[in-house]
Amino acid sequence: MPKGINLTLKIGSNNPQPASRELMEAIDSVEVTHNDRERSGFQIVFAVGRSGAKDQKDYKLLRNTLLKPFNRVILIVSFNAKPKILLDGIITNQQLAASNEPRGSKLTVTGEDISVMMDLDEESTEHPQQDEATISRMLISKYSKYGMIPQIIKPSLKDRPNKNERIPVQQGTDLGYIKQLAERFAFVFYVEPGPVSGKNTAYWGPPRQGTRIQRALTVNMGSFTNVDSLNFQNNALAATTVAGKIQDRKNNRIQKVQDKTSDRPSLTSKSALKSQTKVRVTQFRETGRSSLQANSRAQAMIDRSVDDVVTVTGELDSIRYGELLEIREKVGLRGAGYSYDGLYYVKSVTHKISKGEYKQSFTVTREGTETTVQRVSV
Repeated sequence: MPKGINLTLKIGSNNPQPASRELMEAIDSVEVTHNDRERSGFQIVFAVGRSGAKDQKDYKLLRNTLLKPFNRVILIVSFNAKPKILLDGIITNQQLAASNEPRGSKLTVTGEDISVMMDLDEESTEHPQQDEATISRMLISKYSKYGMIPQIIKPSLKDRPNKNERIPVQQGTDLGYIKQLAERFAFVFYVEPGPVSGKNTAYWGPPRQGTRIQRALTVNMGSFTNVDSLNFQNNALAATTVAGKIQDRKNNRIQKVQDKTSDRPSLTSKSALKSQTKVRVTQFRETGRSSLQANSRAQAMIDRSVDDVVTVTGELDSIRYGELLEIREKVGLRGAGYSYDGLYYVKSVTHKISKGEYKQSFTVTREGTETTVQRVSV
């Protein structure tokens, strides 16, 4: 590991313990990917080889039961003496790449965060007289053995139907149904590790855009540069407004559904919805909703569309940057010019750790061009 960085691996069935020295010394590289809405994942590559008569039948590490699928893995990185739980997940895949070179063979274990356990069993279940937030909390509680703590943000619109009106029915896995319920309000569901090792926070609620502004990503500024590469994309077809009609299922009246603005906090002075000469219009064609539900859904469609108008991808050196880039927070960017400098939302980060190197690949987004701030945190 680079100086000042320490990696801790815990592994086991459901109560992971610190890995042995032999296992730690065999690690060739570690990669952890954090996504703001999708499951996070990990990949650990071990160098393997045969060193004696006992290894003739099989590689020693390959016989290690700790590396078998469905064992639990916790990865903790200490950066500048500050521990950070990178991932709490489950091994779902094992690969062996054999080589003729001594210790040239590689054993790779790949997995996803704890929420993968919620996506294994499909069910057909009724949830009578329950609203979406209550159903989600109940489904999350089934996975308390993984230290899963529900964090539910109730929507302003509460819909608890009586039996004569309709009965919510789950057709699919717990994870798929929870995400389906969240989508109705433009909410998200994800599981993130912490607040302590062995615990996980299961968040169901509106997308979070933290108030903290992280240290600026800096390009083309000499010794202040901390980014190895940057690529900017401005998608003029991303933003969309919504128009249509809905027959309110409660009073049978035809109501207009129309929205042209986003509720997302503005990070630019030229939002695509307001500044583009042409903006796509999406027809609202969903049925079986009340007018309040339809308007909430239309707002969600617009908000999602502006998330990826401007997308920036790049890679930074963690030592030069001086900290770990956090998803679901804002970050400053400087050195690219007025059109693309300013504040962004961190959508994904991939941590790449190997002997003597720690890189972070990232994707940051916002809803248009031109900065709203003249200075960013450095």
